[in-house]
Amino acid sequence: MWLLSKQYYNGLTIMLTLISLFSFITFVQNTEINQKRKAVKINNKSENNSRIRVIISSDMPPLDVIPVKAVKPGDPPEKCSDPDDVQSMARLLLYSNDIEIEGLIASSGTFANIARKQNILDMLDLYEKVQPNLAKHDARYPTAEHLRSITWQGLDGGWGTERFGGKTKPIETLIGKDKDTEASNGIILVVDEKDDRPVWVCVWGGSREIAQAIWKVQNTRTSKEFSRFISKLRIYLIAKQDGTADWLLNNFPDLFIILSENNYMGMFYTMDKNNLAIADLNWTEKNIRNDHGPLGAAYPRSGGDPKTPGVWEGDTPSFLHLISATRGINNPENPEQGGWGGKFIRPDPIKKHWYDDPIGTKAVYMWRNDVQKEFEERADWMLP
Repeated sequence: MWLLSKQYYNGLTIMLTLISLFSFITFVQNTEINQKRKAVKINNKSENNSRIRVIISSDMPPLDVIPVKAVKPGDPPEKCSDPDDVQSMARLLLYSNDIEIEGLIASSGTFANIARKQNILDMLDLYEKVQPNLAKHDARYPTAEHLRSITWQGLDGGWGTERFGGKTKPIETLIGKDKDTEASNGIILVVDEKDDRPVWVCVWGGSREIAQAIWKVQNTRTSKEFSRFISKLRIYLIAKQDGTADWLLNNFPDLFIILSENNYMGMFYTMDKNNLAIADLNWTEKNIRNDHGPLGAAYPRSGGDPKTPGVWEGDTPSFLHLISATRGINNPENPEQGGWGGKFIRPDPIKKHWYDDPIGTKAVYMWRNDVQKEFEERADWMLP
């Protein structure tokens, strides 16, 4: 009996020793992984954490997108869309040194109403070829590898309203249990970071991914934890492009939301009749599309209608609101101040919701000279 007990305890000691050794090895491996993750973050963040944190959600079509008004019978629906997101993405990447991009989301879009992060990854492949030249002007330009690591897939089938795509999907088909995605979970991880800076979410297509993130936190955390979560969010919506926009506006008065349903069109080159020459096709051919490397060459010649080629970056005001803030032009926390991304009013002081200023599209195109001048200069940075 004593001998059996001794053997038992000897075996137990060996087993516990092995478990401790395994736990130590696992701890070392996890520590090493975390250190590598931190190193990647440090290398891609500003030293003093002063840049504005940004997540971009885009219904990004493929690079060989077929403009809406050029679609012919038999064209692949996943290629048929408005090319303006590709235009905006090209400009965004040239400003990725001035803001801290925390996520790139592929939301549903195109005639197929699908989300494909590969479309963003293809754009990043082109960015990778010019990034070394850009970094000569500012070392803060993130690597393509880093941006790929924070490119997330959204949910298919969510895009569409009566104004965009024909019909609004019922809210229960867009958000709720079992509707988490790589994108919605990624948003939560970013907001949960121990960083007091707010997180701006610029929504170029449907807002389903940020809505799902908010729904999940609301339904899995305490009211205090939820309040802290949404207090860190700043959302800029380019129109209401799916059924979650109204859900956000109607249910969360304390959620900071800028909604531009009209004035964003001030980016369309035709809006400023007195200043067409710095945004038409001749300008983009000379300053962006030709002889400016592969990223410039990917800039589409038109938006949805190939008969009116030029700048049609309807989504760009969402991040220009932040870029002009880095220039000291406006305070992004006060949308009532005019800036490159427009000017807004707050009809209800109880709600943190801002809407287009009655000044109209001029709120955006009045800044066109400065905006296009910088775009031209940064496009030249892509060259050796």
